[in-house]
Amino acid sequence: MNTPGRPVGEPTPVHRGRRLRDAVQAGDAAAGDPPEVALQQQLLVTITLLIFPAAFVWGFVYMAFGEPRAGLIPWGYALVSLVGLATARWTGRFGPFRTLQLGMWLVLPFLLQVELGGFVPGSAVGVWAFCAPISALLVASRRTASTLMVVFALLVVVAVLVRPSAATDNALPAWLVTALFGLNLVGTAVVTYRAMVFFIDQKDHAYALLGSERARSERLLLNVLPAPIADRLKRQEPVIADRFETVSVLFADIVGFTPLSVGMSAEDLVAMLDGLFARLDEMTQQRGLEKIRTIGDAYMVAAGVPSPRDDHAPVLVDLGLDMVRAAGDGSAGQPLQLRVGISSGPAVAGVIGRTKFQYDIWGDTVNTASRMESHGVPGRIHVSESTRLLIEDAYVCEARGVIDVKGKGPMRTYLVVGPRRLEP
Repeated sequence: MNTPGRPVGEPTPVHRGRRLRDAVQAGDAAAGDPPEVALQQQLLVTITLLIFPAAFVWGFVYMAFGEPRAGLIPWGYALVSLVGLATARWTGRFGPFRTLQLGMWLVLPFLLQVELGGFVPGSAVGVWAFCAPISALLVASRRTASTLMVVFALLVVVAVLVRPSAATDNALPAWLVTALFGLNLVGTAVVTYRAMVFFIDQKDHAYALLGSERARSERLLLNVLPAPIADRLKRQEPVIADRFETVSVLFADIVGFTPLSVGMSAEDLVAMLDGLFARLDEMTQQRGLEKIRTIGDAYMVAAGVPSPRDDHAPVLVDLGLDMVRAAGDGSAGQPLQLRVGISSGPAVAGVIGRTKFQYDIWGDTVNTASRMESHGVPGRIHVSESTRLLIEDAYVCEARGVIDVKGKGPMRTYLVVGPRRLEP
């Protein structure tokens, strides 16, 4: 957008300080400096542009009231600063400009104070040198700042104790000396305050990023580990392992998945699995159960881990019935059939892995649940004798008789018919 009254194509005026600051920043950005250097550059240029107008005004005042040599010092600073900014812009080098500014901030105020006759006649103009160690903390290093602070303290002692032989007074009227006392203190305070505001802003930003990253890490951790287990991991327990006397484990598998997947594109296949498993995840979380993992098209859930619960078998059967209905309603893109197997009994659960953590569960109960699924019936819940005994008050089961289970031998198993109706 053009400024009203300005010819089209003519650039809108930009504040000189802002243009110079942006120019120097552009030069350093081209050098590929890391973000912290760009922030240091921004602060240094900001402080330079804060001091620049003060230096010009101070020089004009000294010239106007009969102290031309004193006036040349702040004007010289202003000129050298402009040259330094331009040089930094064209060379893209931030280091020399920083060194130049810190050196001038430290030395020139004391030279000006000496020229004006000392601490009192010079209106304590040497206090501006305090900008050097304070700024060095933020734009250089702690070591540099400490060195400049020591030099500043020595210069203060020298300026107070050693009266210059060239002059003990100056041509400035008393009222102006007093006014400059206040202005020097206020000017130094403004620069110091701006530096501290920058520091606080960066600290708050860093804390906000830290909090955001911590929350993100928490979410990622809770995506792979149950909350109680994640807390134990953060406490740096060397081995996280628990034995449970009675839990229930469910395995679900998509019937005919292999031939189905052959005729689908990769995108459609992943979208179908993602849609189905997302619904299963939601149902699992609603019941406070623990999803252990997915293996291909198989889905594994445990109840009673990591926190024991008395209803582990009935709640898992309820989940299994909902899973069968969810798969068959076509919400995953097409109707699917699940084979679901459940078994109950003792198990061991814990965390394995060093770079990728996984909460897993082991034991004969897990193996039996897997066999219940693989020997099951499409669209039905197949349970072991141990699970039937735990759910018989809540669910009607249909006996399958004794079947030969791979790796287990003959076993008496059951199919869940549905919830048992309460007698009126």
